[in-house]
This record gives sequence, structure tokens and C-alpha cells, in this order.
Amino acid sequence: MNYKNFEKNTENSTVSFQVEVDSAAFEKAVAAAYQKNKKDIFIQGFRKGKAPRQVIEGMYGKDVFYDDAVNEIAYEAFEFGAKEAGAETIGIPTITDYNVADDKTCLISFTVATYPEATLGQYKELEAPHQYVEISDEDVMQEIDSVRQRNARINTVERAAKLGDTAVIDFVGFVDGAEFEGGSGSEYPLVLGSGSFIPGFEEQLVGVSAGESKDVVVTFPEDYEPSLAGKEATFKCLVSEVKETELPELDDEFVKDVSEFDTVEEYKNSIAENLKNTRQSQADDEFHNRLLLAAVENMQTNIPEAMIEEKLEEIASNYASSFGLSGISKAQFVQMMGMSEEMFDEVTRPNAERDAKVDVLLRAVAEAEKMEATEEEIDDLVKEIAEAYQMTADDVKEKIDMDAAKRDICCRKAAELIYSTAKDLPWTEESAVEEILKAAATEE
Repeated sequence: MNYKNFEKNTENSTVSFQVEVDSAAFEKAVAAAYQKNKKDIFIQGFRKGKAPRQVIEGMYGKDVFYDDAVNEIAYEAFEFGAKEAGAETIGIPTITDYNVADDKTCLISFTVATYPEATLGQYKELEAPHQYVEISDEDVMQEIDSVRQRNARINTVERAAKLGDTAVIDFVGFVDGAEFEGGSGSEYPLVLGSGSFIPGFEEQLVGVSAGESKDVVVTFPEDYEPSLAGKEATFKCLVSEVKETELPELDDEFVKDVSEFDTVEEYKNSIAENLKNTRQSQADDEFHNRLLLAAVENMQTNIPEAMIEEKLEEIASNYASSFGLSGISKAQFVQMMGMSEEMFDEVTRPNAERDAKVDVLLRAVAEAEKMEATEEEIDDLVKEIAEAYQMTADDVKEKIDMDAAKRDICCRKAAELIYSTAKDLPWTEESAVEEILKAAATEE
């Protein structure tokens, strides 16, 4: 093969080049195309699929198999041309034209998206709000109470229901004297005060005992299902059972049962520490994200559509993995979720565009700072991947793209440079709201 006529368009992040396929290779591709298609070709005088190639070409033209032959050899020709051009391509290339000469050499023209160039703005010594988390006694007790709820005993009681109890009810709803669809249920365990039913419903069952009936009158909210919105309804309820939630005492014995600690004080300290670590990690991630987006705003680049498409695929793959559906395609995933690809793309495209820009930013910073991956860093990454996927280090090195792995290391170092040189600004609830509004306006 011969590589020819390279042309790079930095504005559109594309490259175009031509690859000349020699006559022997092209003839091999034409022969393969004939073998692939002959079974579907009927020529009078021959059984279907048995007509010689020369006869078919004589009837339909010598170029009858050229399109399929070009498709047959296109991948190999493209890979050769992209390597010769030194281009880092993205997505699926387009065959813009091909020409078969008299000597049966074939010149194929390709156009493909490339990794975009970027002009960096400020990326060091940026400023952004940074929250530093404090954990209150109330935060700790909320966590402990949730554990106590999970370990609670539910006891049937012979008394009137009160808030916090579970009333087991049969109910039938009426609007304008007629039952309505979806307005009835039997043996429904309703926690009084949970807010799970229509506002005002649960409170009217306070004071009712097992075996008693009660007409509960409520008005559906204006934003409810249209046929019921704003209407008054009567629910005829029969309470069959009242249950009381008995929380375990918060003492050392309880702590020993639910944790590795021996005392309430140790347990509280551990929860406070874990809460702080978790919430501070989230706050740090938000701070880092603010810095990256600020650096992206200061950068000039042109993200090709092919790169956004790759990110959309990646987002779908990550969602699928979170549902335990690794290995399925984006089309399969969105179908399982009851969505169309267009709906999925519309919702996730802002994230895909942001992720693509951050990738370009970090690679540009790594190049500007002349960052390189050390052998120790490469070994650490290989070990990390091996542990995550239960592979040996040798298997990881054999199966992953080591050049891509080195780029990932450099991108991590670029991100750390942005974070480490940044300045914290005070964080407030107001600044958080302002950022949400700003992000929404940017996406629009």
C-alpha cells in the first residue's frame, strides 16, 4: 500500500488522506466480494450461485464487485494510512471516494475525525468555592436512628393508632359518589406520619383502633393526576391491625450487636469520622469539578461530534455497569430502560460534551507541562487494574493499550496540578445555588 495526499483541517478536527491499494491486494478483495455475493446472483443458464465471476462481470460490468471489494479492504487501508499520517483518529472513518485505475490499483480517499487541538488559557492558580464539612451531633444521631429503625421490632398493639404507628388498612376511594380507578387497596401497611399518602389522609387515622372504620375526606392536590386534581375524595377505611415500632435502646449491647465497637461513644466517634470523610470527599470532588470547568472555559478548542458520540457510548456503558449489565450496547441499554437513543442522547449530551472537553484540557495541560509517566506510576496503574478485574499484571499489560495507560497517568497528574495550585474561596449555600443556576444556563 502507498500513502498519499494528507490534508488536516484543524478547524473541524478532521484529516483526509488517500491510500493506494496495489493490484494484487485489490484483486484479492474483489475475489472475496465475488465469493460473498455470488450465492444471491441468478444468471440464466446457471444454477443460482454458480455463475462464474467473468460471466457476472460481463453482464453487470467489471466494477460490479468494486463497492464490496473496497469495503472488504477499507479497514486495513485506513489503519495503514492513519498510522502513516501519525493521526490519532476518533470514530468511524468515511470513504469519500475511490478510483480503480486501468492497472487495477485502487486509490481510496478517507476522511475521519481526529483528536482536537486546544489553546490553553489559565489553568493554574484558579479560584473556586470549597466546602469544608462539619458533622453535628444531629447528623450522627440520624445515622444511628436509621440503624435502630433497621433493627426495630414491630409489635401489634391493642390501642388506638398514633403518629409513627403502622395501621394495616383496607380502603376504597370515592369521588362524586363513585369509586375511581386505583383508589382501593387491602391490607396496606401505612406508616402514619410518613407522608406517603395524600396530604391529610394519615392524620385522620390517628385515634382509630383495630376493627374500627373511618371515612377519610381529603382533597387531591392541584398537580395530581388530571382526572382527580383538585377534587374532594372520601376513602372508606377499615383498620385491621395497629402496629408499634419498638426501637432498640442505644446502649453498649446494641453497639456490640451492630458494629465492631464496644461502647456507644466509640460507635458515635466512628460514625462521625465516616460521615466527615464521605461528605468531605464529595465536597472535594465538587471543588475539583469547579476548577476543571473553569479551566475548560478558559480553553479554546473544537470538539468533533465523533468524540461526543464516544462519550455518549461511555456514559451508557457506565450506567449499564451500575445496573449489572456490563457488555451490552448503548442501543440495548436504552431499550431496556424504555427510552429511545434520541431521548438518552438529549438528556446526557451536556455531560458528554463536558467530559470530552475535560479530556482535551487534561491532555493539553500534560503536554504543556511536559509530563511523563514513570515506570513506578505505570506499575501502580497496572496493579490497580489487575486488582479491580482480578487479573495478573502480565495479563493487564498484554491486553490494555499501554500508550493510552501512560496518557491516563499524565492526565491524572495534570488534574492534580490544577487542584494543587488552586485557591479556596469561602463556600456558602448561596454560592452553591449560584453555581447550579450558572451550570443550568451554560447547558441551555
